[in-house]
Amino acid sequence: MSDALDASLRLVRAQVALVKRFDTSLSGLHGVSLADFTMLLRLGEAPGGRMRRVDLAEKLGLTASGVTRGLAPLERIGLVMRETDARDGRVAYAALTDTGRERLTDMLATAEQIAAETFAAPLWSKEDIGHLSALLTRLGGTGLPGHGAPPP
Repeated sequence: MSDALDASLRLVRAQVALVKRFDTSLSGLHGVSLADFTMLLRLGEAPGGRMRRVDLAEKLGLTASGVTRGLAPLERIGLVMRETDARDGRVAYAALTDTGRERLTDMLATAEQIAAETFAAPLWSKEDIGHLSALLTRLGGTGLPGHGAPPP
């Protein structure tokens, strides 16, 4: 087996384990998955807590129909609402509701705790985390705005 394939398989396995950890806590405490949280987080970062669905899809690396499917349950539980552009009815926005903003704050605290536990010292140093972030960025990974990874 090549080193590249071995590294790829290890990365996939680590990603599965991390998603499971986030999903378990977020669903147990807040009734959302990591995918839901990520969608809400991107909306929360947008000006006014809203963005065009097509832009949200691009930010998340999803198709427009994937975003529509992902937003539907969040709309049903009142965390997100659909808005249309007053000037162009073909343009659809996804917007956080007031409840969505409040719940996102709580979800973010949970996610921060999971991340802190995952990358706790002494197993992980601040430099290790920065190096990992830089390597993941080279693979096309994106994180929080303003948290650019230093070069490895």
